[in-house]
Amino acid sequence: MTKFSDLNLNPKVLKAILEAGYETPTPIQAGAIPPALEGRDVLGIAQTGTGKTASFTLPMITALARGRARARMPRSLVLCPTRELAAQVAENFDTYSKHVKLTKALLIGGVSFKEQDAAIDKGVDVLIATPGRLLDHFERGKLILNDVKVMVVDEADRMLDMGFIPDIERIFGLVPFTRQTLFFSATMAPEIERITNTFLSNPARIEVARQATTSENITQGVLMFKASRKDREATEKRKVLRALIDAEGDKCTNAIIFCNRKLDVDTVAKSLKKYGYDAAPIHGDLDQSQRTRTLDGFRAGDLRFLVASDVAARGLDVPAVSHVFNFDVPSHAEDYVHRIGRTGRAGRDGKAIMICVPRDEKNLEDVERLVQKEIPRLDDPLGGKKGEERPQAQPEASEEPREKPKRTRSRRKPKDEAAEVKTDGPAAETPKEAPEKTAPEENTAKPAEQSETPAPAARERDDRSSGRGRSGRGGNRGRGDNGNQGGNNRVVGLGDHTPTFIELSFDERPKD
Repeated sequence: MTKFSDLNLNPKVLKAILEAGYETPTPIQAGAIPPALEGRDVLGIAQTGTGKTASFTLPMITALARGRARARMPRSLVLCPTRELAAQVAENFDTYSKHVKLTKALLIGGVSFKEQDAAIDKGVDVLIATPGRLLDHFERGKLILNDVKVMVVDEADRMLDMGFIPDIERIFGLVPFTRQTLFFSATMAPEIERITNTFLSNPARIEVARQATTSENITQGVLMFKASRKDREATEKRKVLRALIDAEGDKCTNAIIFCNRKLDVDTVAKSLKKYGYDAAPIHGDLDQSQRTRTLDGFRAGDLRFLVASDVAARGLDVPAVSHVFNFDVPSHAEDYVHRIGRTGRAGRDGKAIMICVPRDEKNLEDVERLVQKEIPRLDDPLGGKKGEERPQAQPEASEEPREKPKRTRSRRKPKDEAAEVKTDGPAAETPKEAPEKTAPEENTAKPAEQSETPAPAARERDDRSSGRGRSGRGGNRGRGDNGNQGGNNRVVGLGDHTPTFIELSFDERPKD
């Protein structure tokens, strides 16, 4: 059996490996390290969790042990699709290079440019970056890539598949043509492999397992779920998730729960916390410091459930994950291999459970076609049997349909009464037949000096008080033909509250 001591690695690197507790390389490490040490391009394909990161970090450290980097000119470059994976690669370099004097810099989003600029200015042997932040530094004139001797693309299929192709092509155009290139991934679709041929020159292809295979020590299962009603699917699906977690009991020491959408990540995490489960979300929209704290807490065992988008599906190494729950069937079949690869790592046993709703059955077929086997169906922990449609749930008392109260407006009631007065029939004749009422006797009495004909100003006020003579919108709203409310109780003049100044003659009124 091959040992690390047989791979011609730097003695200081071997010492760090032994201190980390490793003695025997994995198949991908045993196959990829020798050609990488020879300076050849490498295309490595292996199951996730088999040690691909060490497959390129160990030969890189050995090759870079001699020499010194110049300011702003890194000697090697590692590209990663996510911040978390880039940070994990940086941790691997720290572990294996602690006896070798090598410098590194980590360029990822969500971190201050100032700190990263300071590290680059000192000169770095290993530059680990996500494509976007790397190009940001280059465009700002802070980075020169003419001295890159080794270039690594980790999770190559995802880097080249999901929108990274233009950035990757541009970065490859910035590094020397004579560089050594290493590609590593768990999956490599044929069309993606054709693209890699553009960047690799006569590579050593190391494929230690059939592409897209899943580890044999991971127990898989899928629950075919159908909600009682479409509008209750999300709520009932979260209830099924909690039931699946409870059914695992003490065997579920910790778990990663994958969702397709960031919104669902937040919703599921909030729901689990509401019901007493120790859970926290992690996805690309969160602040980098929060993502780091959450991931560190999960690794340390302080957090039991990590609800994640596919940002955590690629390359994250948390050795003791007992379960993976796919709350959604992944849209890309390859992501299923990466997701469930978070459990069953380093020879441990793991369990992967997936919930499939009717609209995801096509994606499930794609997954089964990729892994070339049927995923066993599970019984519904809430009582259903292997995809059986659950009975229609009876609406709760609070959900019973209630007759909507009639909406009325007191201000429109007089208008309705006026409308009734104007309709054909006896009601329409009532105002005409009603005898005209005269003003109270005390109001008809006039002062001796007041004219029989009211002054124009007084007559205008009388008209306004009785609703007559108003122009504009709603002038006669709610009034009968004579301006009174519904044709009754017509008021003439101002009644008993006539202001004194109106009773004065024009000569007696104060002058301005």
